[in-house]
Amino acid sequence: MLHTVLRRWAAGETVEQIRPDLIIPTGKRKGRNPSAASIYRALAAHGRTQAYPDAVEQALAEHAQRASATTSRQS
Repeated sequence: MLHTVLRRWAAGETVEQIRPDLIIPTGKRKGRNPSAASIYRALAAHGRTQAYPDAVEQALAEHAQRASATTSRQS
């Protein structure tokens, strides 16, 4: 869904124009349209990921380490 938003947004469409064509595929709101706020949050998160790829990679590695430590303690 993010790919669709990014492609159409780059083509000059507004979030308000894109939103009605998007359908949430799973979860509690399955079959409904996402809110404009959700789309803006996804765009902002994507922008941060693109701007700071090293920080994102480091955060993912740290999360994996913590998850691994938690799993090994539970065993």
